[in-house]
Amino acid sequence: MKEKISGSIVTYNNEKTICQCVRSILEHTKDCQFQLYIYDNCSTDRTVELLTRDFPQVKVIRGEKNIGFGQGHNQIICRVRSKYHAVINPDIYFKSNVIGKMVDYMEKNPQVVQMTPEIRNLDGTIQYLPKIDPDIRYVIFSKLAPFKHYRQIYTMANVNIEQPTVVQSCTGCFSMVRTSVLKKVHGYDHRFFMYFEDADLSRRLREYGELIYHPGMHVYHAWKRDNTRSLKGACIFLTSMLKYYRKWR
Repeated sequence: MKEKISGSIVTYNNEKTICQCVRSILEHTKDCQFQLYIYDNCSTDRTVELLTRDFPQVKVIRGEKNIGFGQGHNQIICRVRSKYHAVINPDIYFKSNVIGKMVDYMEKNPQVVQMTPEIRNLDGTIQYLPKIDPDIRYVIFSKLAPFKHYRQIYTMANVNIEQPTVVQSCTGCFSMVRTSVLKKVHGYDHRFFMYFEDADLSRRLREYGELIYHPGMHVYHAWKRDNTRSLKGACIFLTSMLKYYRKWR
């Protein structure tokens, strides 16, 4: 049966968060024609075991190697036949039917091709994430004390957003996309293993319509900055950054 809404999660050793994430999604999509898919990037922990044991209604696909965030989602995007598709991180949590509300908004606003709600930390405070195209000022200089204000510009934290607002970029941790447009742009660019794939996707999607940030809806995100905590993560981040700037220079 063709579902109206599909959702994808890409996992890699997420046994500590994935069950709570999936449980919160299923609890708050009971009134939706919704199907959740999970692509696992060859986890070495109990992620797949827990998913298949506790959530038989979820379609789990196990990969043979770690192909990265975007490519993992692409394995699901090519399979779905929905009208709307939600991209969801394995550490996102719901306390209301945000997915249904986002679809209702997009049904009433056909010019919108992608949207994201307000993202909150687990303590309820706002998590300020990028909403405009990245450049060196925002990505690199903003990490230096004299240029901290660039981060505010990058995330639009310096703007009082009270109504649905057109943005340049939707966060990769959770967004809703029209599946037809997502397929038209062929999903995520396979050249990005992780980082910047969301900015690249948004940039291509907005050729077909508007991207909306909606502060009247929210989800919770247990955010971890892997790129600043390990040499491997920093190398992946910098590699993706260079690929992005070469592509869009």
